[in-house]
Amino acid sequence: MNDLFRVRPAAPDDPRVPALLAAYHLGTEAEKGQPVDTVDGLPAVYRAEVLDPGAAFADDTLLLAEAPGEPAAGLVVLTARGELKRLWVEPGARGRGAGRALTAEALRRAEAGGALSVRLSVWAWRERALALYRRLGFRTARPWDDRPGLVCLEKPLDRVLRLSADDIRSRAADGLAALLCDAVDGGASVGFLAPLDPAEAAAWWHGAAEDAERGVREVWAALGPADEVLGAVTLVRDGKANGRHRGEIARLVVHRSARGRGLGARLLATAEAHAAAHGLTLLVLDTETDSPAERLYRAAGWTAAGVVPDFAAAPDGTLRPTTLYYKRLAR
Repeated sequence: MNDLFRVRPAAPDDPRVPALLAAYHLGTEAEKGQPVDTVDGLPAVYRAEVLDPGAAFADDTLLLAEAPGEPAAGLVVLTARGELKRLWVEPGARGRGAGRALTAEALRRAEAGGALSVRLSVWAWRERALALYRRLGFRTARPWDDRPGLVCLEKPLDRVLRLSADDIRSRAADGLAALLCDAVDGGASVGFLAPLDPAEAAAWWHGAAEDAERGVREVWAALGPADEVLGAVTLVRDGKANGRHRGEIARLVVHRSARGRGLGARLLATAEAHAAAHGLTLLVLDTETDSPAERLYRAAGWTAAGVVPDFAAAPDGTLRPTTLYYKRLAR
């Protein structure tokens, strides 16, 4: 079964939306010990959501999780106030990452909209959902809903910012160098052998700053609430006359302490959007075959072009195969 979910906005009149909302509310009432057989038996406010999602969520964003060849796997609502509501994953799709994909996309959209934080409430008995939210960085917050058994959570949002050459230099010896060292220590094949000297890592970033000044490399960093560097990605432009339509994604890394929060996907999407907005129509990258990064790229719509054996040494010096990927951008 395909466990790679795409998350897309849904129109309120999409017939899958009422069905998923009905499943959510009927399931919730049953968990409360107040089961009802049909939508007509739901409390009025919930019944109204199912019967007319367009009116109930007029100012909000509805997101659906889909896998190729399968019914919609789940739904979440991101309200205009920055709150996640009605997260539901169909029983047959659970345990395959749909809930994480929905939450990550909602967080990405909230961040892109300028929100400083996102909040949600979840019933205490939904232990799997609580565990997911806590892994994604949500923490217990002052309650805004005092119903017994309801846990209120909030997450300060990380920021993804494009760095100027001066920004890169100012962070090279500290956060950016530490990021590369963490990646190599964790076994990531990003061009260095272990142990990576922080001075060597900083020197690489100083070189990236020079590339940025020359207009051949762009750098984005994911920054946490305390302005700490949590991840980075670079986009390298091809300088050849016959290659100015393409670019390369390079050095996409997320600190081990910040993984599982969707930062890799956000960094990648940011670089892709920038490339498309500036006229590039093709992106390429390479990554170690069978590495966790491959799942990220496939989920983001990248296509594997082939595998090169013994292409690069892993941090421990072992030669490993590399998979080449490409992605066409909308013209």
